[in-house]
Amino acid sequence: MFKHGGLNRLLTLQGPCCTSALSDSVPPLFVFHPEGNECINANAKYCGECIQAGAKCGWCTDPDFLKQGETVSTRCDELQSLQKRGCADAMIENPRGGQRILKNKMVTNRSKGEERREKLRPEDITQIQPQKLSLTLRSGEPQSFDLKFKRAEDYPIDLYYLMDLSYSMKDDLENVKNLGTSLMLEMSKITSDFRIGFGSFVEKTVMPYISTTPAKLLNPCTGDQNCTSPFSYKNVLKLTNDGQKFNTLVGQQHISGNLDSPEGGFDAIMQVAVCGEQIGWRNVTRLLVFSTDAGFHFAGDGKLGGIVLPNDGKCHLENNVYTMSHYYDYPSIAHLVQKLSDNNIQTIFAVTEEFQPVYKELKNLIPKSAVGTLSDNSSNVINLIIDAYNVSTPQIPLLVIPLNILNGSESKVIVKVTFSISVTAKGCPKQGKSETIKIKPLGFTEEVEITLHFICECECHKDGVKNSNLCHFGNGTYECGACKCNEGRVGRQCECSSNEVATEDMDRTCRKDNGTDICSNNGDCVCGTCECKKRDNPEERYSGQYCECDNFNCDRSGNKLCGGHGRCECRVCICDPMWTGSACDCSLDTSTCLASNKQICNGRGKCECGTCKCTDAKFQGPTCETCPTCPGCVQCRAFGTGEKKDVCEQKCNDFKLIKVKDRDKLPQPNDASYPVMHCKERDANDCWFYYTYAVNNNTETEVHVVDTLDCPAGPDIIPIVAGVVAGIVLIGLALLLIWKLLMIIHDRREFAKFEKEKMNAKPFFGMISTTVVCLHLVVSLR
Repeated sequence: MFKHGGLNRLLTLQGPCCTSALSDSVPPLFVFHPEGNECINANAKYCGECIQAGAKCGWCTDPDFLKQGETVSTRCDELQSLQKRGCADAMIENPRGGQRILKNKMVTNRSKGEERREKLRPEDITQIQPQKLSLTLRSGEPQSFDLKFKRAEDYPIDLYYLMDLSYSMKDDLENVKNLGTSLMLEMSKITSDFRIGFGSFVEKTVMPYISTTPAKLLNPCTGDQNCTSPFSYKNVLKLTNDGQKFNTLVGQQHISGNLDSPEGGFDAIMQVAVCGEQIGWRNVTRLLVFSTDAGFHFAGDGKLGGIVLPNDGKCHLENNVYTMSHYYDYPSIAHLVQKLSDNNIQTIFAVTEEFQPVYKELKNLIPKSAVGTLSDNSSNVINLIIDAYNVSTPQIPLLVIPLNILNGSESKVIVKVTFSISVTAKGCPKQGKSETIKIKPLGFTEEVEITLHFICECECHKDGVKNSNLCHFGNGTYECGACKCNEGRVGRQCECSSNEVATEDMDRTCRKDNGTDICSNNGDCVCGTCECKKRDNPEERYSGQYCECDNFNCDRSGNKLCGGHGRCECRVCICDPMWTGSACDCSLDTSTCLASNKQICNGRGKCECGTCKCTDAKFQGPTCETCPTCPGCVQCRAFGTGEKKDVCEQKCNDFKLIKVKDRDKLPQPNDASYPVMHCKERDANDCWFYYTYAVNNNTETEVHVVDTLDCPAGPDIIPIVAGVVAGIVLIGLALLLIWKLLMIIHDRREFAKFEKEKMNAKPFFGMISTTVVCLHLVVSLR
């Protein structure tokens, strides 16, 4: 909770964590996210303006730091960038903030059951530590400190019971009449120093809230009911530790009445909050119990009764009666929240179930408040107060501390919590260099007072020379290695008037080689000197007498400027140590060229840009350890065969050959301290031979080879011949069957054709037969 108006524009206050295991992380109240290089974006013209741009910003005071074409604002940059550009640490202005604890009284360890010779007063109890400190802030640089809070046991409590006395609360009043002694008894289990008070409210005493007829003003109730005259708010009993007095005075109260359903409870709450002297509030835990079975009127509703003046938030009690209800409107919720917070009053709304949703919404708007369900006749009011107190009491604005207090039990958990508070300045105040803010837990009177001092200028500002001759005949103040020009003067040395920054004669000196481009089209001619333009990317800069240089048009490698291993100056890469090349992409580190025998490129090549260039054609690989031609040599040396058998002695004598009986005898990778490569090759006869290749610690090449070839067995002739014969027989049989099938088909077709022709020839043959018979008979007769 802040006690300073408008300072939030300059500050970021965070409580990023709490060391208590009973709490969650605390969210920041404000978040500040700088974008890009805030130092360059600030375009600072002097040191003080630079250090206000951000905590990472430094100002180079070296008079010779700027290159030709660079503006004064180039002196302001991040510290690492200034160092890379050659500004010595001793020449960089980079003030830092700090803090001092001015009052640090320890929190009170107070026990309710502890016997004390002298009872502590509420003002002698300390629940928050430290109480006062001083912070020196630089823009963007957080200053953090720990704030301890411990809820003191047996802490005094003031409870004021504010009750709705409209007619619908008649049954409730009967139960409240004996509330004093009962509540005193229950609260004694929480604290030995408890006071209770009582007040009542109905409604504004104007139409249409109440009936203003004379009879109704005397007795607003109907029938034979004896009710008291309507009123807005009465302070019946000032806070007291006499529970019996509470019962006596409350027992004398009578119900009143009004016309509409919402009540004027907000008027009563406002008076209870601001009339501290009449109510009797102490600087202790303050509880306000608001009991009703209806809704509420708020700001603006007074217009119905012709009341238009806003509530002034001041005390208007005369003889403990609110006298200005007919003059001032109801207070707004925001106004009520402000007054309750200012006076550290925690509100407990004891309302009937019907109005629970309404008052729960109101609870969300009033910090440190609670809502309890009131029974139809208020018989549960004591338990409701105890339960609501247990829930609401431990809350503070940045954190909710769980506190377990069981009804009817003296068992408590007193929680000690440590906050990490971080304060960050966003800038410097326009007037004055110090401010004061206060942080306090809501509902408590104790607070932390923080005096803020702002760093708005550099240390070298004190040594500035006004009207210095270094600034063109006294046209500026020479401070922090640069000229801070007087009003109306411009230029690096304040050499020009702002009205004479561009003339033809001055432009001539801004053209390189008498060309046509002013400042290479990369800058402006100011006072006859090129001041280079700034790029959208603040890391990219133009420089040079004619802005002909830049730091972003150098060769690139791997899509990185200067390969990421150097800086670009006037379009030429200046490489980091151990790097070379036009794009700084050639490493001078030879560790990547070391072979397994610790030789560079295995003694068979040169290391160039971190990569081996093998000079022996037989060897390849990243470290020239791979010999792809060696297998041919192994074959001719071991078996006298292969394509190199005729030149074996001339080309294959650079390694030592060792024969072994079988593959199990070959060296294994773990047998030696140097790498062993296993190989296998196949010769022209499809026989395999196995060997290992290694370079020993003496840089000798050793080849171990199995002296027997692994040749595949010859084919089995009999199965092959039998298979061929069987295949031929089967194919012959298949052909015969096919031929037979075709002949059967052909014969059947011919027979069918014959039968058909025979049928067609029968009459003709019959006639021929008859003729033959007759001829035969004739011949016989003759």
